[in-house]
Amino acid sequence: MKLPQCEILPSTDAQEILFVSGGKAPNVDWLSDVADGRKIFCVDKGIEVCRACELVPEILIGDFDSANQSCVEWARTKKILVERHPVDKDLTDTQLALNRAAELFGEHVALVTGCFGGRVDHLYSTIFTCAASSRKIFLADEREVIFFVTGGEQVDVMFNRRPLALSLLPVSETCSGVTIKNVRWELDGATLTQSFPNAISNRVEGDKVSIGVEVGKLAVYLCFTE
Repeated sequence: MKLPQCEILPSTDAQEILFVSGGKAPNVDWLSDVADGRKIFCVDKGIEVCRACELVPEILIGDFDSANQSCVEWARTKKILVERHPVDKDLTDTQLALNRAAELFGEHVALVTGCFGGRVDHLYSTIFTCAASSRKIFLADEREVIFFVTGGEQVDVMFNRRPLALSLLPVSETCSGVTIKNVRWELDGATLTQSFPNAISNRVEGDKVSIGVEVGKLAVYLCFTE
């Protein structure tokens, strides 16, 4: 996954889809950069930032309880597929979008933006929804990045600019065999628990960081701007 601030390896040959959600809008230049060459799947209020950046998504999905209705009409004038769901429903708009993208596009890698800076419950739901998926899903904007490392994997991050902080957040009850190199506080075979998430605010000390997990699932959080 290539982002303006870093590249997360290993990459895959799977199609990449950009999901633009309705939280804090990403920087226009950052969004234009990451949108290049990727299909765009718009989630509810995310249509507002798409319109502002003149990005035309493949599809717009949601209940539109918060989206500007003129932007929804703009989507229709652009012949964008618009799928409206009831406000009273079991799934969040993001969950609906991730499920629908799998139906429409099959195997893919997801990059979700517009997911930070809003309500904590929405972000909590998004993080654990993405963590539970069998697909590779990345959450990102110009300020923050979250990606997931599953047991048996090693992930390398190549930085174009170093983050202010790197945190390891277990999304399974326990993560064992956790290793991280090229940071101020390195780990080698450590056990991290969801009930005591203390491996936060680490400092990157090189242009590459390697992270591995033997058992469990770990969210890696990168903060580039306070």
